[in-house]
Amino acid sequence: MNFDMTMYFTPDEATPDEAIAAIGEELALFDDWMDRYEFIIELGRKLPPYPAALQDEAHRVQGCQSQVWLAAHEEGEKLFFTGASDAAIVSGLVALVLRVYSGRTKAEILGTPAKFLHDLGLIGALSTNRGNGVAAMVERIQSIASTAL
Repeated sequence: MNFDMTMYFTPDEATPDEAIAAIGEELALFDDWMDRYEFIIELGRKLPPYPAALQDEAHRVQGCQSQVWLAAHEEGEKLFFTGASDAAIVSGLVALVLRVYSGRTKAEILGTPAKFLHDLGLIGALSTNRGNGVAAMVERIQSIASTAL
């Protein structure tokens, strides 16, 4: 498959910490979790299209209740990710995770633990299975970064 940078997520924020802070500010705009869920679902709709050719076992994230696929591309010092899910809310969670980790150096990825998911209240607001799944996404991204070092 030919490499196409437009299929990889490129965040607006310069660092993972800036992305986490921006996500926190955006979530704080909503009074309840139903509105936050709608916001997260909308983020998932804005993900770059995920290639059907990469919807295979090699790219599937184990530990997710829904089908989730992640692919990475190394460009210079940075890793870029693309992802998708067959569930709307999970696609939004993919978008949040990619906003923090995609387009970052391996050191930035490895230096950003999944603790922000708890700090933002996401883990507490999700079902146990969804919370485990989003943590599995972060583990997969950090594993890719670790292997790429």
